Amino acid sequence: MNILLTGASGFIAQSLIPRLLSQGHQLFALTQSKDACARLYGKQVECFTSLDDYWQLANRPNIDALINLAGAGIADQRWSESRKAELLNSRISTTKNLLEFIAALDCKPEVLLSASAIGFYGSHFEDEPLDENANPQQGFTHDLCNSWETEALKAEEHGTRVCLLRTGIVLGKGGALAKMRLPFSLGLGGRVGSGKQWMSWIHIEDEVRAIEFLLENKNAKGAFNLTAPNAVQNIEFTRLYAKSLGRPAIFPLPEIIPKLMLGEGAELLLEGQRVYPRKLLEIGFQFQHGELEEAFAAL
Repeated sequence: MNILLTGASGFIAQSLIPRLLSQGHQLFALTQSKDACARLYGKQVECFTSLDDYWQLANRPNIDALINLAGAGIADQRWSESRKAELLNSRISTTKNLLEFIAALDCKPEVLLSASAIGFYGSHFEDEPLDENANPQQGFTHDLCNSWETEALKAEEHGTRVCLLRTGIVLGKGGALAKMRLPFSLGLGGRVGSGKQWMSWIHIEDEVRAIEFLLENKNAKGAFNLTAPNAVQNIEFTRLYAKSLGRPAIFPLPEIIPKLMLGEGAELLLEGQRVYPRKLLEIGFQFQHGELEEAFAAL
């Protein structure tokens, strides 16, 4: 396949792109920095800073698939009103550009895989697992994901199959664990707030395998929860992470700390949702890392 991918320098893409290249796919990356893209992938990936670059190619290949992973980091800084606008615009503007690109193509892509997040469901404090048909709770994360997904689904008007990737906390050598590693390695980690909030996670290998699975499965469409089947509460997540590093988890983080640091964005640490990947399992995907303790050990 000829695949155009956004967010090429991101955490997930850095594992996804080598896998797609190993499967013989030809990749084109829309990126903010050609130099960064070249450092990561060399000449194996043709990097664009604008979709206009594609139209300048002398021998333009047909694009068979689009994978949209672009978006500003949601937990990187305090959620001011300007930051929330940036989080929304970084996702919506890129997706709109891709829709305009699809409309201009004579040969439409077969599929668009577009990132989303389990934040679509909002904060849930109940223990009931949430599948793709669960009712969301209103709030900023739902509004953000819903607007993002609504824009991506417009690709169906061009006959392009759309899969929405509602991803949970991705475990790998980077991402959320990179921020946790130092205090936990020093034995200073512990539950966050009450520790009762659910954490829906997925190992980076399963994240990449699930994206590839949806890319190749012509019957897959709509929203998919990309989370392991066994979500855990924060107190168990932090205990098992500390255990994997040979450390205790005895220093809880009071609620006031993330609230001071992230403001409204503290909900990402203090609230959660117990998400279940029903649709992914129903179409035959098999997780390699379904249990959290084993997933940490594999890292």
